[in-house]
Amino acid sequence: MYLTTSSCSPSRNSIMTGRYPHNTGAPELHTEPPIHMISMAEVLKDHGYYTVSSGKFHMGDYARRGFNLIHDKKEVNGKGGEKKWLNALENRPKQKPFFMWYASYDAHRDWDNSEFSGTHNPDQLIPPEYLVNDKRTRVDLAKYYDEINRFDYSIGQVVDELKRQGVFENTLIMIMSDNGRPFPHSKTRVNDQGVKTPFILVYKNENILGVTDGLVSSIDIAPTILDYAKIETSETFQGRSFRKLLTNPRKPFRNYVFAEHNWHDYEAHQRMVRDKSFMYIENNRNQIAQLGPLDAINSLSFESLYKKNISGELNEIQKEIFINPRPKEEFYEMQNDHFQRNNLIENEAFENQINTLRKILNIWKIETGDSEPTELTKHWYSRKPGSKVKNDLNKSIELLKTKHHGIRGEFPGQINNAIKINHKGPF
Repeated sequence: MYLTTSSCSPSRNSIMTGRYPHNTGAPELHTEPPIHMISMAEVLKDHGYYTVSSGKFHMGDYARRGFNLIHDKKEVNGKGGEKKWLNALENRPKQKPFFMWYASYDAHRDWDNSEFSGTHNPDQLIPPEYLVNDKRTRVDLAKYYDEINRFDYSIGQVVDELKRQGVFENTLIMIMSDNGRPFPHSKTRVNDQGVKTPFILVYKNENILGVTDGLVSSIDIAPTILDYAKIETSETFQGRSFRKLLTNPRKPFRNYVFAEHNWHDYEAHQRMVRDKSFMYIENNRNQIAQLGPLDAINSLSFESLYKKNISGELNEIQKEIFINPRPKEEFYEMQNDHFQRNNLIENEAFENQINTLRKILNIWKIETGDSEPTELTKHWYSRKPGSKVKNDLNKSIELLKTKHHGIRGEFPGQINNAIKINHKGPF
């Protein structure tokens, strides 16, 4: 399962509308699609479903139209966003089918203290190879894992409530993330660490069991849900239902998935396409190092990387985020390079495969109305750790603001009126 972007609000809107970020009119973080945009929640509501959004919202006013009930205040939702989940299930109108969009704050910085804090012992953790193995990084990871534990527990409570009501077997459940984890090398990237999301689907009323290696995009989620609800998908949804893949995991589905990285705290323009065997990435702002988003740059993990990069103690994988300029293009053989470490763009043995994916990406950009504006949104923040103000992220952010803060550039797809384009692109 591939996301269309590794940024929160653009990814959520992409899932909700079944459209690529540049086709929603809100391809950058903290932007909203126009009010006329159609969400799957609205379609379900119009067909008699009782719809609830509980937890983090971050989508825009168009999406509010699709919900009978919205819990989007953190003081009401609890630290993990789960406080009203059971309440929404208990008080739903029992005669109606339901759609619950449960959006956890876990695992999202800053980390909260809760009854799950301390679940993981930092001294027993081994950081992944792209992070520094020191105390501060292990503490950072331990708190991240603690929040995942809280998220997991909250899901268990929902499942127990569905069983208590006798509707578990007739409820389609999808569990996923909307972007890569908030660490350097992960969130905002268009490789597997950024846009390949964990995805678990449960539906006991159908014979769904096992694992598939089929390619699926997050724009396919809305059409799939509408398919199960026996609702015809309108042309505004660029994705397609993958229901047939669930009952037959070997059945072919997508040939390609696409992802984009636009402004997320910092200027960016990347595009990615992959098929079953290869991944091709286009870096259109390759003069900018990929340090990560603001929350990752303000992390203990990044601080360790930053200091050891200055002292020359990082290995090649760890210091990859500091490369400047980056390669204009990247190409990876997915079967033998699971973490996209070996860029084969200059390898003549793969010339045909590179040209094929380069062509497919260009067709996708043309058919979906994508563009690369000259004046993109620039950096809103400095790209150095803001931890000089201890234990106060808000003050750190204030210190990091640049002269461009709050100023938007031209959006990708804007010049082509991509919000009006419904073409699905290569499939």
